[in-house]
Amino acid sequence: MNRKKFVRLAGALSVGSILTRFPLSASPGTSFPQVRTPLDKRKFTSNAVEKAIADFGKKTSNKQLAWLFNNCFPNTLDTTVDFEMIDGKPDTYVITGDIDAMWLRDSTAQVWPYLWLIKEDRNLQQLIAGVINRQAKNILFDPYANAFYKDVTKVSEWKDDGTDMKPGLHERKWEIDSLCYPVRLSYHYWKTTGDATPFDGQWKKAAILIVKTFKDQQRKTIRGPYKFERRTSWATDGVPLGGYGYPANPVGLIHSMFRPSDDATIFPFLIASNFFAVVSLQQLAEMSSAVFKDAAFAKECSALSNEVDAALKQYAVVSHPKFGKVYAYEVNGYGSFNLMDDANVPSLLSLPYLGAVKNTDPVYINTRKLLLSSYNPFFFKGKAGEGIGGPHAGTDLIWPLSIIIRALTSDNDAEIKNCIGILQQSHAGTGYMHETFHKDDANKFTRSWFAWANTIFGELLHKTGTTKPHLLT
Repeated sequence: MNRKKFVRLAGALSVGSILTRFPLSASPGTSFPQVRTPLDKRKFTSNAVEKAIADFGKKTSNKQLAWLFNNCFPNTLDTTVDFEMIDGKPDTYVITGDIDAMWLRDSTAQVWPYLWLIKEDRNLQQLIAGVINRQAKNILFDPYANAFYKDVTKVSEWKDDGTDMKPGLHERKWEIDSLCYPVRLSYHYWKTTGDATPFDGQWKKAAILIVKTFKDQQRKTIRGPYKFERRTSWATDGVPLGGYGYPANPVGLIHSMFRPSDDATIFPFLIASNFFAVVSLQQLAEMSSAVFKDAAFAKECSALSNEVDAALKQYAVVSHPKFGKVYAYEVNGYGSFNLMDDANVPSLLSLPYLGAVKNTDPVYINTRKLLLSSYNPFFFKGKAGEGIGGPHAGTDLIWPLSIIIRALTSDNDAEIKNCIGILQQSHAGTGYMHETFHKDDANKFTRSWFAWANTIFGELLHKTGTTKPHLLT
């Protein structure tokens, strides 16, 4: 079902003012209801995750935060994973929550916060290896699709889209990040464990196809094989000019017809996603050399990474009259650009989280100031909080994901604590994070079951508890 159907809805504040409006709080003696999935109904249980939950509870005197961590951190494992062995290999299908489909992006993001635990829990490591195997299988099935079904005979409600749809695909929106996220998961799984078992012939074929797809979507001489059209009243769900999008100058950047929100781009060079591709190609090059001893493919990955990086240096930075040099959200290589940010990752705000730039980079600092101000048309502030949203859910709707990323990319204690305070007060009594909440009323929210937001909130609380535990009191 379309994400837009899951709706339950009937200029920046200073760090100091946020703190006074959105403090960390939990009433003394408050009891919190049991909302986590009962043990006998959980999809997967990890001893390491359960221990992490218990340990976190000892790090904070804030009982509400402990309760939220208990609910949110294991939510992906409790409710969204389907693990089995297929032909002797682990295979893990991961739904997003209230949509029975597996996004390459979301499935990575949902299990990413568990990577630090997999050396302690062999079963959890096998589960994530299964995600890597399933993602490789999906990429080989269709490198341009963003979401897949486990049942390859299942027909999507979007079967009539003007693209190469087929059974087994939920949606076929070409997004650069769909091919970056599996690389991110694979690379960090390998670096964490030293285990190369998932990186077999199937995975290598998927890696080669990723690089080929990126090159095809540079569209240097021809438009390439991908196009997309949809009969819809939602402007963000269709791609103009016969499904190929508005023209762009072939300068070496990779075209992306859709953003990680699954909304269509305006200008097809999506900057944050191209930054993500640079990192992913570097990671593929390293894995190719170390795991496969394939110097030629490693050189190909490095060359493409360098080419995209050089194009970013030339075309991604624009001058703003107030903030100076900043990263544009989208460009077309002809001089046109779009200044904004969207909550979904990769976003400009998330670049340090993805390892694409440092949070001390002067252009990033300028960009961050713009994004967290009224100069970003999708930055909203109100009685319930402040944060970035996007066209996908609508105006005045803040994504907790953006607040989490703001905290994860900050070194400022007050800012991190303020973000956690807003998040703590945004769950509307449910004990979980949501896709969005209204800037003036957190009880108006979309998607009561959105595992990515839940698990990454757990990641934020774990990181804070490990590096800055004083912020949790």
